[in-house]
This record gives sequence, C-alpha cells and structure tokens, in this order.
Amino acid sequence: WLQRQLNDPYVEAGSREGYRSRAAFKLAEMDDRFRVLQKGSKVIDLGAAPGGWTQVIVEATGAKNRSTGARVVAVDIQPMDPVEGAQIMTLDFLGDGAAEAIMAQLGGEADAVLSDMAPAMTGHAKTDHLRIMAMAEAAFEFVEEGLAPGGVFIAKVLQGGAEEALLAKMKQRFATVR
Repeated sequence: WLQRQLNDPYVEAGSREGYRSRAAFKLAEMDDRFRVLQKGSKVIDLGAAPGGWTQVIVEATGAKNRSTGARVVAVDIQPMDPVEGAQIMTLDFLGDGAAEAIMAQLGGEADAVLSDMAPAMTGHAKTDHLRIMAMAEAAFEFVEEGLAPGGVFIAKVLQGGAEEALLAKMKQRFATVR
C-alpha cells in the first residue's frame, strides 16, 4: 500500500495542489463530466473526512463567498480540520436527531448530497461490498428526506451484485441514474 501511495500521481498532484486526498480528483472529474455542482448550491458532504471532496465542493459552489448563497455542510463521524467556506459537523449522520441537525445547519433542503463514505475494508470482497452498499443505502435514505426536487445524489459503491436493488430505487426517484 505504501509503495502504491508513494508512486501514485494523484497523491503527488493532490499534495502539490493543496487537496487533502486523491479523492478530490475523482469528484472534480465527475463534476467536469456531469456538471453536478453549481454556483450557489446547498450541498451536504457525507463521510467528508479528510476533506478532499469538501474542498472541491466549496470551490465549485463558491461557498467561500457568502454572497453566492452557497452552503456546504461536511459531515463525518471522525474529526476533520476546518475547510474555509464549509460548516464541519462531527457526528454519525444515522444518529438520533442528526438529520435534523444537518438540515438546520444547511438552512433547508440540499441541492446535492454526496457520499464518499466507506467502511474500514476487511480485504474480503463480498463483505466489503455489502458493507459499502449498506452505507450507500443509508445515504440514499437520508436523500429521500433532505434533497430538493431535481437535486443530485452521488455515492461511492463497489460492484458486487447487491447494488441492483439500490439502483432500482434510485431510478424511481431520479430522472437520470449513472
């Protein structure tokens, strides 16, 4: 793992460009391709630590500039260093009252909910698949209550068979699923 990290061009580029994680490039690429993050949007970043996605969201929405109306709420169960332009909440988004607290911090429904959540990997592909799918399904349940009509939902999943049920639910809720 360490050797891969040391030789990974995204890790090096992330460090050079000030991103906290290589995952920032994944989100930036998705946004370039699908234009999911708009100036002035209200966005919730679930599983935000260490903050790479949050940094990209803040940049894309213009959340550093209060006059844009953009709001970014980054939520993680683990503590995270501040990101200028984002409100950081250290909590389990599945906990009692957490959804209400997140929505209150955001100030209304979200235009986008993004989830880069992943459990600690076991190395057993089927187990890891089921665990990450459980997190994606929990994020989707959160979206059912907190996402504005026409909003965007992005979640990390691992293919392995159990994603079909979630995809079917998403196709009922969203005009486009990719």
